[in-house]
This record gives sequence, C-alpha cells and structure tokens, in this order.
Amino acid sequence: MTTTATHQTATLQDSETIDPVVAAARLLLEQLGIPVADLLAAHTGRTPMPTIAEYLPAVRAASTTASTKTREPHWQLLAQEWGNRRINEPTLSELEALANQVQERSQTRPNSRGGHGAKSNFVDTAKHFYRHAVLDRKIPAFANPAAHLKNHRIANARRALADRELAEINETAATTGRDPALDTLILRLHTETACRISGAVALRSNDLDRTNCLARLREKGRTRYQPVSPTLMAALIAHTEQRSPHNHPHEQLLRHHDGRPITSTHYTTLWTRIGRQLPWVSTLGVTTHWIRYTTLTWVERHFGYATAAAFAGHAKNNAWTGNTMTYVGATLEEVAATLAALTGEPHPRAPAKAVTCLPTGGTPAFD
Repeated sequence: MTTTATHQTATLQDSETIDPVVAAARLLLEQLGIPVADLLAAHTGRTPMPTIAEYLPAVRAASTTASTKTREPHWQLLAQEWGNRRINEPTLSELEALANQVQERSQTRPNSRGGHGAKSNFVDTAKHFYRHAVLDRKIPAFANPAAHLKNHRIANARRALADRELAEINETAATTGRDPALDTLILRLHTETACRISGAVALRSNDLDRTNCLARLREKGRTRYQPVSPTLMAALIAHTEQRSPHNHPHEQLLRHHDGRPITSTHYTTLWTRIGRQLPWVSTLGVTTHWIRYTTLTWVERHFGYATAAAFAGHAKNNAWTGNTMTYVGATLEEVAATLAALTGEPHPRAPAKAVTCLPTGGTPAFD
C-alpha cells in the first residue's frame, strides 16, 4: 500500500468515528488536494449566520396579519429561549423538547385540549420560521431542524351549538354585563355572517353597502362581501351613528360606549362573563368560533357544501374546498338566499320566496 493510500485510509477510519458524510467529504478533499483551511478562508467574506432574534423581524414581515396573531406568542418564546443563538444551532431534539414545554404550560388553561392545540401552533410556527430560512438561503434544506418536527393533531372539540344553547348565550349576553347592546350586536353579526373575530374587529363604517345589505369582510388576507339582514344593517348603522358621531368612513365600526374601538380582548371578557352565568359554556370552552361552526353547519345541512364554503369565505382551490369549487361555487345571490332563510327576512340580493328561519330562541335586542 502506498504512503498516500495509507494516509487516506487512516484519515477515513479516524473520521468515521465522527460522521460518515463528513469522512467521505474529507477524503474527497484530500484526493483533490484541497485543504479544509482553504475552504474556510474562502467563506470569511460571507455574511455571518443571523441569530434567531435578528432573523425574526424578516419572518414577521412576511406573515399575514391573521397568522401573526397565532404565531406571535411562539415567536416571542423562540426569542426568549434562543434569541442569541444562530438559526442553524437548535436541533430537532431541542425543538421537540420546547414543543413539549409549550404543551405542558397550556394544560392549565380552562379551554385547553390537553395543550395539544398550543403545541400544534408552536410546531407550525417553528416550521414556518425555518421554511423561510431555507427559502431565504440562510440555511440549506438538509440543515432544517424543523423539517421532521411532527405535528400530531387531535380531533377538534368544537361543534355546532344546539338551538337551546345558542338561545341561552344570546339571552345571557342581552341581560348581563356593562354593554349588552354591543355584545348582542356582536353575536348577531357572527351568527348571520359566520365571520371570524378578525373580520368583525376590522369592520369599518365604509364597509357597509346599505342599498344591497352587504358587509365587506377582511379575513386571512382576503376580502369578500357578505350579505346581512336589513335588521342587522340598521343596527350597525345606528351603532356607528351613536358611538362614532364624527363617522369617519375608515374608522373601526364596533365601539364601546365611550367611543373606544373594541379589540379581540373584548371577546375574552364576553365569554368569561357568559361562562360564569352558564357553567356549560366554561366547561366546554365555548368561544366565538363555535358560533361560526353553528351557522356553517346549518347552511351546509340545508343548502349544501358549495354554499357553506362560500358563506364561510373559504378560498377556491384550497385544501378545504377542493378544485371542484372552481366549477360549482355558490353565487352571492345564493348566499343571500341562504341568509334570508336563516334570518326569516327578505334580502335585496335574494330571489323572493318563502323563508324559514333558524330557531335561535329569540332575536337579540339592539340599541
């Protein structure tokens, strides 16, 4: 055996105790006559690997408003735990351990499903963070520690509310609290439109098409016009005139008595109060999203999947609606006819016909 071959074999044997891939790379470099030191010197002019704290602003800026709300607590956790570490330093095992910590901390919340939801959101956030790092060429795809991070989802505990349950919620909102007029208006808005909290909070006075009884909703980066009943339209207009007398068209519509615009925090307060009056609400962890489930379930049962998808504002060709919705998606007039059946009120964009309203135990009172 030649001296060179002996040296190469010894080098390979020594390297195999570290990593087979690294050993093979070193052997190849030796065969090509390229010292490892030369490779390191060639990279000294490159931008240093950013830390997690340094790279987070770029990921935040590339995220939608809706996703930011869900991911922000987990971004803060990454910055708190590993802010000073380079983005290529955390390992898969460390990410799994941190995900388990998130689950354990979340188990103490009343509406927690064993912390699985919080863990799932953390995993999604970590995958999103490192997917951007790969696409921005900060790290190579094979070095992505979140690529094999498992997201074990469990069955969603949310369901449509029974007529009796929905009626109890409306009655409690109308008879308790400091501002029942606002709370009943909010519940009516969510029941009629199945909108998300972000859509209600983002509603502006210039989003109301008074002639056609349509409300412009902005949710998850998309905008749509959703039919509302004449009763709800009149209540929204009256609310604006009473609580925003200057009536700036671009100002937020839903407001407290003193004129302050509501935030998502108001929903937390609302459901906490309802839960104190109705223990089953607290036990089940009922939230505004249950109202969305209730309306969309009713729509699907009576008017079919295509109408329910349009009513929900789901984008065509996404994972939930499927490609078929490109061809059979419901029209605005069909959604308006569905709303007329749900509320028992004729709608300007719906064909005139007999309607049967969804029993909810009474219509919420508006101021």
